[in-house]
Amino acid sequence: QVQLEETGGGSVQPGGFLRLSCRAVGDTTNINYMGWFRQAPGSEREVVAHASTRSASARTADSLRGRFYISQDNAQKTTYLAMDKLKPEDTAMYYCAAGCAGRYTGFVRSPGESDFCDWGQGTQVTVTS
Repeated sequence: QVQLEETGGGSVQPGGFLRLSCRAVGDTTNINYMGWFRQAPGSEREVVAHASTRSASARTADSLRGRFYISQDNAQKTTYLAMDKLKPEDTAMYYCAAGCAGRYTGFVRSPGESDFCDWGQGTQVTVTS
C-alpha cells in the first residue's frame, strides 16, 4: 500500500493553467501505472488520465486531450497533471490513484476505478471568473 499526497489545486479563472502534483510515499516498486480522476458535485468520478511508471506510455481521456497532460517522474515518485485552458466545467475534486501492485493496464482505452488500489485525499480545482 502506498500513500498519495496531492498538491496544486486552487481557484483559477477560465482559460487559466494549473499543475497538480501527486507524491507517492511507501513502496512503489510494483506500481506499474498511476492515474488522475475527478469528481464534480452530483457527478460520478471519472478518469482524467493515466501513465505508465515503466515507459513513456500515457493516455488522457478523449474529452480532455489537448488540454490535460499527465507526466511521471519516477525518481521523485511524483505524478503530475498539467491542465491548460481550464473551463468552469473542469471544476471538481481531483484524485490521484496508484495502480494495484503487480497489475498492468493498457493505454488503448482509459482504465476504470477498479484498476486502482490506492487513492489520495483529493485536491479541489475551481474554475471561476
